[in-house]
Amino acid sequence: MPLFSKTHGINIDIQIIKFPAIKAGLPEGCENIDLGTSLEMAHKFIKATKMLQQPLEQLLQEYQPSCLVADMFFPWATDVAAKFGIPRLVFEGTSFFSMAAAHATGPYEPHKKVSSDFETFVIPNFPGEIKLTRKQLPDTTQLEVETDYIKLLKEARESELTSYGVVVNSFYELESAYVDHFRNVMGRKAWHIGPVSLCNKDAEDKAQRGQEASIDENECLKWLSTKKPNSVSYICFRSRPNFTDSQYFEIGS
Repeated sequence: MPLFSKTHGINIDIQIIKFPAIKAGLPEGCENIDLGTSLEMAHKFIKATKMLQQPLEQLLQEYQPSCLVADMFFPWATDVAAKFGIPRLVFEGTSFFSMAAAHATGPYEPHKKVSSDFETFVIPNFPGEIKLTRKQLPDTTQLEVETDYIKLLKEARESELTSYGVVVNSFYELESAYVDHFRNVMGRKAWHIGPVSLCNKDAEDKAQRGQEASIDENECLKWLSTKKPNSVSYICFRSRPNFTDSQYFEIGS
């Protein structure tokens, strides 16, 4: 359905491409996984993302946009944009610091020049003399076997270098030294557009985002009410929950 921006008088048309989960051998409705957990699932998921290329090309052919903004995990989008003679911008959801650090450690591989996982090394040609250890690097840098996920990361990095530029979920005041380094020293066109997660600041609304819990809320509250104060530990395994202010207060008290 078309949406209209009253401020700029721009007609924004939203088109949804169905994620081909079943065609790629994934469960129906699966649109997101942790690529580092299962090699088989990662292979199927990456296969599914590549299958989005044809329907995207059909949309570009029909709507003829002026540019294409695509997430870093769609490296083939650069070639698609070139096919239609438009620039491709890579969307990065991390930060200028992490992007620049990855580009600096990749070619020089300073982590391979230290004698142990805990010996520090300095990121070469990088502002601030940042020291790291091998243990602080992503697991993908330490794997001897090149998995589908590692191949995807390499393709994404190469695609970024040949794209028109990068838009990053960050803001200049947060990491000005690394924004300047990425632009001026590395010579990349880049724009900070974040934080983009603040479109709705209502805490109650944020807490209700995502899929519903698999357990009954009332049953969980009943169980918690039977416990003594300060007797329950909350542990989060890499998920990204949203809490209300009252819930944060309860956890911290």
